[in-house]
Order: sequence, then structure tokens, then C-alpha cells
Amino acid sequence: MGVLGSLVGGVGLGAGLMYLTDPRNGRRRRAVVHDKALHVVHETGEAAEVVVRDIVHRTRGFVFETLGRMRREEVDDRTIEARIRSALGRVCSHTHAIHVSVQQGRVRLDGVALEAEYPRILSRIAHVRGVLDVTDNLQVFEQPGGHPELQGGSIRPGDRPEFLQHNWSPAARFVAGLGGASLLTWGLNRGGVGGLGSLLLGSLLTLRSITNIGLRNLTGVGGRRLAIDVHKNIIVHAPVKEVFGFWRAMENFPRFMSHVEEVRTSGEDRSHWRVKGPAGIAFEWDAIVTRLIPHQVLAWKSVEGSTVENAGTIHFAPCHGGRSTRLDIRMCYHPPAGALGHAFARLLGADPKKQMDDDLMRLKSLIEAGKAPREQVSPSMPEWTGPRPLH
Repeated sequence: MGVLGSLVGGVGLGAGLMYLTDPRNGRRRRAVVHDKALHVVHETGEAAEVVVRDIVHRTRGFVFETLGRMRREEVDDRTIEARIRSALGRVCSHTHAIHVSVQQGRVRLDGVALEAEYPRILSRIAHVRGVLDVTDNLQVFEQPGGHPELQGGSIRPGDRPEFLQHNWSPAARFVAGLGGASLLTWGLNRGGVGGLGSLLLGSLLTLRSITNIGLRNLTGVGGRRLAIDVHKNIIVHAPVKEVFGFWRAMENFPRFMSHVEEVRTSGEDRSHWRVKGPAGIAFEWDAIVTRLIPHQVLAWKSVEGSTVENAGTIHFAPCHGGRSTRLDIRMCYHPPAGALGHAFARLLGADPKKQMDDDLMRLKSLIEAGKAPREQVSPSMPEWTGPRPLH
């Protein structure tokens, strides 16, 4: 293992030196490496400042909270009620349905509540500072039913531990990163099944701390929302009617989107997509139009069960006296294997944000000049046969 590791390391070092000392492109490559290294140092310094500041603030908060609980304080009923109202907002989806009255620290609860939230409501109020006793007169219902006060809203999850939340704080990410690095080191030194498990767990924990993306979205297993979001704005020098008509005819997408091979429409609201993925792998799915306001909004999303879950929304707004159109484009998708699949795609040169920039420049040139820039035309793209540009 040691000899193999030394051999691989030597080959990698030699390849790296050849890459950086190439007579033709070596100077530019070394400059790029130098700039990226400075950028990493700068980003690391800023991240360290954020982590230190977060730890300091949390430590101070914990100290003052502890001292406050240890010190007996005289609190008026109005302050206690305000604290209870604040606490209810974390565990109750219908705070207006609960009437709170306080007399000398003794709390009385009237109104209605959902059964799923009821235990957390009582527990949360009982732990509010200044509360001496709780009289519970709440009516509890399993379903909202015919009670207007319980209609709408969403169930509150209550206070969740830091590492069970979707977004981790800088301090939590730092601690998780240290733990993941420790597991990686231990797994590399241990070997065997236990070492392999430690490597896997350490890798996931480290990636979770670096990206701050939930494990479901990171791995693509049971993700609840789309993992990759792209938001772009561009101004096209053509009237809204012309630009909207171009986007509405989704068959035009392969003419400027380099990764889209074909879009076939069936009816006004449904289309079939064929997209070229990393390493030339093709993906297909069906999509439906979810919102359509002529010359203003166009939105679509993939149907349930698609290989690549995706959605897009485009807002059209006239500018420059109606001679131009401002496009606000939001696209999101959940690739196979989640954010890990996205990272792998980037290694193969398929960066969606960079692709979107190139695609929008082709779109702009197609509508304004009637043709795409020569250096951005792919041999697989259909020839543009749309209307000539307006002058």
C-alpha cells in the first residue's frame, strides 16, 4: 500500500509539474493557480472571522441566559404575557386561537388548539421565565374541522436541536467539519470495514458542513426541494411580444440551450424534453406549464416522477420605452444523486450557471442579430429560422 501510494503520488506530482511548466500555457496556468490560492486564503480568513464571531455571541448568550435563570427576578404580568406570546409562535400555528391571561405569574389558557401541537404548547409555556403555574382550559381537536380559528397555517416543528435544522450556524458547521475530518483521518488509518464506514460518514459530514446543504438534497435520497438554483437577469433589445413569443415556443430551446437536444410540445401545456447530461448521458422527462400570463410570466415544471426534477419561471418586463425586454429567469433542478451529482457534473465540465450564461448570450444574439456568435455555436444545434431582427 505504501509503495502504491508513493507511486500514485509521484505520478500526480509529475503531472502537476508538467501542467504548470508547459512552455506554451504554463505562465497563464501558474497565474490562475496563484489567483485561486489567494482567493482561498481570503475566503478562509473571512470564514474564520464569522465562526469566531458566532461562537463568541453564542457563548455570551448562554452565559447571560444561565445567569438570568439563576437570579430571581420580579416580572410583571404584562412582560410574562409577551414572553408567552413569543414562545407560542415557535410551537403553535394558530396563536390567535389561544387566549392568554396572566395574574401574578399564574397563566390561564383558553381557546382551541390542534392535538399535534398541544403537548409542545404546554411544555413551552411551562418553561417561560416568570411562569409559576398554568391552568389549561384549551379545547383540543385532532383536525381543524369546522373551527374557523384552526383553518390554514402549517404545523410548527418547535425548537429543534442545531444539527437537526436545515441550515446550520457557522459554529455548528465548524464543529461538524472538525468531526468529519477526524472520522476521515481515523478511517484512513484504520482500514477494513470499520474504516470504510468511518470514511463514508466523515465524507458526508464534511460535505454537509462545507455546503450547508441537507443530507437528503446532498445525496438526492428523499430530497424535499430542488437542490440547485440558478437566477439570472438579462436585457434583450427587442419588444416584449417578440421575446415572449420566442420563449413560449419551447421548440426554440435547443437553438440556444447547448445541453437541450430536443423539446417536443403536445398541446399548449405539456412538453417532452431530451437533455444531454455529463459524459454524454441523455435524460428525458415531461414538463407542464404551471403559470402563463401573456407577455408577463411563463412558468413550467417537470411532472412527478421525472428523472431530473426541475422547474423554471421567467418574468418579462418592458424597458427602454418598450424597445427592450428585461428577463428575470429562475431555474432550479434536483439532479440524480443531489448536490453530489451536481459536483460530479462540474468535474466533467457541466456547470449549470456557466452554461446558463452562455445560453443567454446565444439567446440575446439570436433575437437581436438573427444568429448566434460563431464561437458559441454547437454543431448539434438546429439552424435559426426565426424572424429577422427588428431595426
